[in-house]
Amino acid sequence: MEDLALEARNRTGDNFKQGFNCAESIFKAFNEMCNSPMSPEVLKLATGFGGGLGHAGCMCGALAGSTMVLGILKGRTRTEESREPSYELTKEFHDLFESKFGATCCRALNPYTFDTPEHLRNCLKITGGTGKLLMEFLKEKNLLTD
Repeated sequence: MEDLALEARNRTGDNFKQGFNCAESIFKAFNEMCNSPMSPEVLKLATGFGGGLGHAGCMCGALAGSTMVLGILKGRTRTEESREPSYELTKEFHDLFESKFGATCCRALNPYTFDTPEHLRNCLKITGGTGKLLMEFLKEKNLLTD
């Protein structure tokens, strides 16, 4: 499992280094690692989550991208289906993220001016770390098939 978690961290970090934002980096890496169940066009859904919701500094985009991945795996497509399995996993991952990084709000996680070298280094660390954390979480919850 550790190798898969490190691969997730590295892919996520590489995506960020290439210029994808934090949410896009997570979503793109996990879509690829899950054999691309979603069209690459779906990545557009993640774009606005970067910068804590479009530079608003709110919820970290890496956390938002992780929520999107959890939704792909446990979300619903009909109102007759329960939303609770997705809600429970998302809340658990949220709490895990907050425990690891100390906050969930972008401006609290990264106090540096947006797009400065310090900001980008910190975001890279958080985004890569979130990729690793998410893969460990998915494996622990048996949400990925080998």
